[in-house]
Amino acid sequence: MTEPKTKERRIAFRKANKHMPRKRLDLEMGRISFENPEVLTKFTTETGKILPRRVTGVSAKMHRKITREIKRARAVNLLP
Repeated sequence: MTEPKTKERRIAFRKANKHMPRKRLDLEMGRISFENPEVLTKFTTETGKILPRRVTGVSAKMHRKITREIKRARAVNLLP
């Protein structure tokens, strides 16, 4: 494979092709619920932002569910 032509393209290429951390196998889909804010706080920062997949190491399907449940918990005022 050839290298990108410019420095900016090379930087963008490396950012886009980072390795994912190890997959999280300690979490089952049944535990992820808006009624369980202790689990959901593991996936948010102190300021309340949702952590990205590349940081948490969960699958795309599970990340979508986590995001949905965090937003539900916020709507019911279980999460800040």
